[in-house]
Amino acid sequence: QAQLVESGGDSVQIGGSLKLSCAAPRYIASFYCMGWFRQPPGKEREGVAAIATDGRATFTDSVKGRFTISKDNDKSTLYLQMNSLQPEDTAMYYCAARYDARNICDLTFLASTGNWGQGTQVTVSS
Repeated sequence: QAQLVESGGDSVQIGGSLKLSCAAPRYIASFYCMGWFRQPPGKEREGVAAIATDGRATFTDSVKGRFTISKDNDKSTLYLQMNSLQPEDTAMYYCAARYDARNICDLTFLASTGNWGQGTQVTVSS
């Protein structure tokens, strides 16, 4: 059974917004580096955003200024707020988590995790 469970994916118009959620076990939300990756149709998986336990966030250049990553430790839930959505954002979005004793928590570090959610589909119409 999945430890990370994404929700919130939908089909939206260009310029619209979506907020994705990732429910996680409390120990993961409290102590792990977490983030989001996506896989557009016909392409490889790519990093989107990561957030460290102290709140420090990193983003891939293509989403800077449009996406926000946040985490509610009380609800044990990770979020990705996506604004000004474009067709290029169409992808399956995956939640990821990795224990991070050295507080690295960038997308290269997170990409090596073996802990992934099952994905939620985001489709942006033209």
